[in-house]
Amino acid sequence: MGASRLPGKVLMDLAGRPALGRMLDRVRQAETLDDIVIATSTAPADDAVAAWAEAEGVTVHRGSEDNVLERVLQAHRFMDSDVIVELCGDCPLIDPGVIDIAVERFAQGDCDIVTTTAPQSYPEGLDVEVFSRASLEVVAGDHGDDPEVREHVSIAFYRDRERWKLVSLRAPEELHRPEVRLLLDWPQDVVILARLIGTLEAKFGPDFTTRDVLLAVDAMGVAPVARQVDGSRTGH
Repeated sequence: MGASRLPGKVLMDLAGRPALGRMLDRVRQAETLDDIVIATSTAPADDAVAAWAEAEGVTVHRGSEDNVLERVLQAHRFMDSDVIVELCGDCPLIDPGVIDIAVERFAQGDCDIVTTTAPQSYPEGLDVEVFSRASLEVVAGDHGDDPEVREHVSIAFYRDRERWKLVSLRAPEELHRPEVRLLLDWPQDVVILARLIGTLEAKFGPDFTTRDVLLAVDAMGVAPVARQVDGSRTGH
């Protein structure tokens, strides 16, 4: 709730449902996930997130507001996770199919992290990272005092390509739209995403696809917005 650019964004209304609810509805459609945990902070403002999660019947873990790495690790220690599927909380249009592709590729082995973000191939906002909890424990042990790692969680995997093997997922041609930004990050995003979701639900109900999203984006004439390219973001 304390996002610097858009405070309170995760519970902002997007066409009749909080943004985090929109995201949760889509994540729950993924077939490869055993469970979901929302890793929020102990800051008083995030009491609202915890209360919302309880009402939704989803597990919530609360930890440090500033040390996101430790918060994520604590959440997955609590869940006894072997594999972590890391999703940022500002992606209300996350694609469950992309989550499944990433998890299935990680399960094939021969890699330490599977990512959609380095380089960006899918639209920004469909971002998925998959890595083992054991690997993240190593990162925490080696770099736990690094402010950048504490904030961005997975950035050490991208910085040391000699040590960690990265597999980057390339979007199929129809979804290869890295210039399209579907994130909730700025005030104007609330308006755009609410309009987009409202249009899609009126036509398709709740089960619209990313292809449907992109066709609606093109019809709306939403201008692409500059994106990050370092392979890691805040907003976990």
